[in-house]
Parts: sequence; structure tokens; C-alpha cells
Amino acid sequence: MMEQFLENLVEECRGYIGEGNVATYIPELAKMDPNQLGICVISTTGKVYRAGEYMNPFTIQSVVKTIILLQALIDNGVDFVKERIGVEATGKPFDAINMRAGSLESQHINPMVNMGAIAMCSLIKGKTEKEKFERLLNLTRKLACNDKIEVNQDVYLSEKRTGHKNRALAYLLKSYGLIEGDVDEVLDTYFKACSISVNCEDLACIGYCFCSHGKLPRKEERVFESEYATYVNAILTTCGMYDGSGEFAINVGIPAKSGVGGGIMGVVPTRMGIGIFSPELDEKGNSLAGIRVLEKLSKEMYLSIF
Repeated sequence: MMEQFLENLVEECRGYIGEGNVATYIPELAKMDPNQLGICVISTTGKVYRAGEYMNPFTIQSVVKTIILLQALIDNGVDFVKERIGVEATGKPFDAINMRAGSLESQHINPMVNMGAIAMCSLIKGKTEKEKFERLLNLTRKLACNDKIEVNQDVYLSEKRTGHKNRALAYLLKSYGLIEGDVDEVLDTYFKACSISVNCEDLACIGYCFCSHGKLPRKEERVFESEYATYVNAILTTCGMYDGSGEFAINVGIPAKSGVGGGIMGVVPTRMGIGIFSPELDEKGNSLAGIRVLEKLSKEMYLSIF
């Protein structure tokens, strides 16, 4: 019954395809087929429900900021991370330069915008950048219950070739002492992280881990401390959907993170994890049809935490 409901929801929301645009500032993303829409839901009972193109791969993009934040918390603790990366919404696009009065301070950025995520990459522990990225990739695999997750090399190289604004952001962070280590190496970790290839079920499983405060689906194994889930979920609620987070909170009302690859990871605390994919984006950089699915799902199932 649940899967039929999701199938009907997906078919209904296909009507929104054509109203947005795929990301083009990363050339490889411009090649995506816009006519895709999929969803996976994993409930706390362990049931998995799927509909549409839920198995089609896409790059995680900014959804990985959630995992970068978690890795930084695991490696350094809440107090250390909070001192270096702010928690307030910027009210600006995800790639904006957020300075005030000619100064850049940690409080001016949050973990869900590019500047904050790049700074967090420098907080991941490891002797080399390769080791740091491998730890992040392994955490992603663990959360997704999928040890086959890899980097999409074509997207990674495309991002690396064209990521000039992210380079500018990173060097600005370095000039104000907000980034540790070699800038180009930190950026390489960030570009690779954004290029990790996933599907809806992977995102739903990751969302489940945050909804269960650190536990994997159908297992009692704890991956991370409950307090980290509280921290991450709060930031996802206020900042996870870029400068559309306020409207999303009203219309959907759950912690969530989007990416310009078309993915959305949703967290319904104590109830379910949600993974959605549709590559056409709205003007804020969020999956247009994906948000419509979440709006209708939230209304029908009373998901809003508010």
C-alpha cells in the first residue's frame, strides 16, 4: 500500500518536470537526463519503500555537507566545530561570499554553504588528504549501508576544472585563518566529496541514521553519538535547503539537505529517512519536482516536526 502511494505520488509530480533546469555550471551535470524522479523511504520498523527511478545514480553534491559535518563532529566534538563554523542561516545562495564590515569570521558561515563545508574539510583528521577523504568516503558507505559507493570521476574532474568560485572562497577562508592545511589539497577533498555517486536508497539510509540518532537500519549498531544527530538535524532544519530553508520549513517541516545533482535527503526524527532524486532545480538550487514530492508526502503523512 505504501509503495503504491509513493508510485502515485511520483507519477503525479512528474508533471512538474520541465519547470526547472539541470545544473550547468558544472559541465558534466548538464548532461543529466531531466526526466527522472525517484524516491525511497526507510521507516524505523525497517521497511523499505521505493518508487520511480530510485536506483538511478547521481552525484551527492551538497548533500555530502551533512556527512562532512558529521565527520568533523566525530573527529573534534561539538564545541571545537562550533567555535570554527557558525550555525546561523546566511540568507544567501550556497556559493555566496558572506562577509560583514569587510571582515570574515566563523560566525558568518554555516556547515551547509560552500564556505562552511570547505572549512570543515580541513577539520577532518588524517595524515594525508588521501587518508582524510578515504575516511569520509568510508563513513558515507557505512551510513548508506553500501560498501560499493565510489566517486564519479567524470564529475570530479569537471568540478575540479571549473570550480573557480570555490577556489576563491577557499583562498578567502585561508586569508582570514579559517582554513587549515594546503588550500588546493582541501579543495580536492571537497570536489571529490561532492562527486560521490549515490542513489535514492543510499540517501534514505543516510537519512535514517540521523532519524534514529546514530543507528543503522535493522541493526542496533551505533555509528555515531546521539548528540551529533541533534546538532546536524537542527542545522539541516534552518540551513539545509539553502536560502529556501524557511519556506521549506513551512511547507514540508523536516530536516533535509539538497544538492545540485538533484538529490534531497530527508530526516523525519524517530520515523523515517527519505531519499529523493530529480535533477531539474528551482532558482534556489533545490530539486523542483523533489520538493513537490516532499510537500505532498509531508501533508499526507503528517511529517512536519512543527
